[in-house]
Amino acid sequence: MKYFLSLILILITFNMTAQEKKLPFYEIGEYPSEYSEINVVSRMIDGLGYRYYWATESLSENDLNYKPSDDSRSTFEVVEHIYNLSIAIVKTFEGQEFDFTHDKYSFNEYRARTLENLQTVKNYLKRTDDLSKLKIVLVQGENKMTFPFWNHINGPISDAIWHSGQIVTNRRASGNPINPKVNVFVGKTM
Repeated sequence: MKYFLSLILILITFNMTAQEKKLPFYEIGEYPSEYSEINVVSRMIDGLGYRYYWATESLSENDLNYKPSDDSRSTFEVVEHIYNLSIAIVKTFEGQEFDFTHDKYSFNEYRARTLENLQTVKNYLKRTDDLSKLKIVLVQGENKMTFPFWNHINGPISDAIWHSGQIVTNRRASGNPINPKVNVFVGKTM
């Protein structure tokens, strides 16, 4: 019986590990041979995805509830915010408006959906030849605002990179530092 239970636990652990590795951005692939506007934005998404993947890897309930101060977001709320940023980027490629509302999810769902959204952006970039044709359309109540794609670079993409760093800082402060083998310069975990 003990052998059987041990085998079950090993299989469950193996299955969970396999599912975790299926998420995109475990590492960053090789860089393109040429520089172009599409390739540069795509590499920014790679950098964001890799940072987010490892910033959110193995967060505990304690980490998710951590807040550096009473008036700041918890780590979970930061994860939720990055998810919203990823949705805003996807909506632009789909030619849809972003209205700042979304369903609520668990941490694992937010994490997976965010990484999948970033992969979706990468896939859209492969089929895009001119970023100037893309418009960001934000809707808040009766207000509708339209911006060029440029605003994604200094807006949601940079903001999500910023907040991924915030998660790293929060998890260090809550006693669970990021894997020291993560190397954002080369995009691989040593």
